[in-house]
Amino acid sequence: MTNTPTSIDIQVQTWNSRMKTKYSIVFICIVALVIIEKESNIISRVSDKIIQRHAPPLDPHSPLDNSNATQNGPLSLLKMLLSKLPGAKGNYSSFSDEQEDDELDDLGAYNSSRGRKHVLLLARTRTGSSFVGEIFNQHGENMFYLYEPLWHVARMLSLGEEANNGTALARIYRDVLRGLFLCDFNPLEKFISPPPEERVTAALFRRESSLSLCEDHVCSPFVKDVYEKYRCKIRRCGPLNLTLASESCLSKQHHAIKTVRVRHLESLQPLVEDPRLDVRLIQLVRDPRAILASRMAAFSTYEMWKAWAQDGQVPEDDEEVKKLKGNCDQIRMSAEVGLSQPHWLRKRYMLVRYEDIALYPMQKAEDMYRFAGIPFSPQARDWILRNTQTTQEEGDEYSTRKKSSEHAEKWRFSIPFTLVQVVQRVCEPYMKMFGYRIVDDEKTLINKSMSLLEDRLFH
Repeated sequence: MTNTPTSIDIQVQTWNSRMKTKYSIVFICIVALVIIEKESNIISRVSDKIIQRHAPPLDPHSPLDNSNATQNGPLSLLKMLLSKLPGAKGNYSSFSDEQEDDELDDLGAYNSSRGRKHVLLLARTRTGSSFVGEIFNQHGENMFYLYEPLWHVARMLSLGEEANNGTALARIYRDVLRGLFLCDFNPLEKFISPPPEERVTAALFRRESSLSLCEDHVCSPFVKDVYEKYRCKIRRCGPLNLTLASESCLSKQHHAIKTVRVRHLESLQPLVEDPRLDVRLIQLVRDPRAILASRMAAFSTYEMWKAWAQDGQVPEDDEEVKKLKGNCDQIRMSAEVGLSQPHWLRKRYMLVRYEDIALYPMQKAEDMYRFAGIPFSPQARDWILRNTQTTQEEGDEYSTRKKSSEHAEKWRFSIPFTLVQVVQRVCEPYMKMFGYRIVDDEKTLINKSMSLLEDRLFH
């Protein structure tokens, strides 16, 4: 006797068939996504090379309508497909914000693993930023480095309304930095004085501090009657052609900029979140007592401090003292933002003490390169070895050639204890946060066997 399928059996078979079809579709989609991702990476690398050769610099203000889709598309599609599975409702379609952020971080890291990195070194004057910036400048032919491009902006706007409008100034700084990271010199060009003629200038601040701006293909013919204060030293070049500079920038895999102008870390959020960039922020700090000692030696504007050092009396209600306190507070508050790791700074902020770099230059350089996602090149290693163990220091106040471990301590013998006490009073929260020990007397100050640096790890 032959068994006849009941209606229930038919429904079960139909349901099983549908389930197999659904799972097959999901599996096929996942495989397709992996293939598409790999294909798009290949196409992206090829198109990047084509764009670098033929396309003008990107407009930093142009919209990118597909940026969200590029970053979130595969993940969002996968979540949608998984949410359609029976029994999966609520498991995938309602990821927690933290889980989704982790997924997006991983996806972004994968997509940009072979992409261009943008390192912004944030510091203040006399914090050792020239030395730290040079660690990136010496990376080699794949690095485009700029030394203090915002100097031009600060100089031009120092007497304008923007000088007293911190928000406006921060926005201008951010827009110029965005342009430079995108290899567009037009925003900066507006602030160079005298104005460039046909995109050629002899007035770019510290041009010689950028190896990229002195390379052979950027080096225009020497012009005898044109004076360039910051002319290249590695070869004889004419005034800088900004078009050639932009082309050099586009040809480099990684970009780095050093600046001492940015006052508030949070003002950089739109720059960090720009989908065209992969920004890493490195904030450099130094013992404020050492900073004051160095500024007194380097800057004529610190004559008041020198006078106070002579007579031993420091009026703590003086504007110079208030300015010192304000600087310490600004640096500390920016670091508090960075170390709190808000969403926009996750895996994009690093705090480094100059003293740690001076004591362990190779280790800290490796740490910074690893954080930036850039290979630590043999050229950079060789430069560090040559320039941190020398016994002959150059006389230039901005020299990067020093025996770093000894240089970090020199300030202890050049600043009167009276001024040290003032700095410790007005900058105490800063010093506690970054691990700089307070000294109670001059004997302790000049005792080289006693370190004024506490062991700290900043995460």
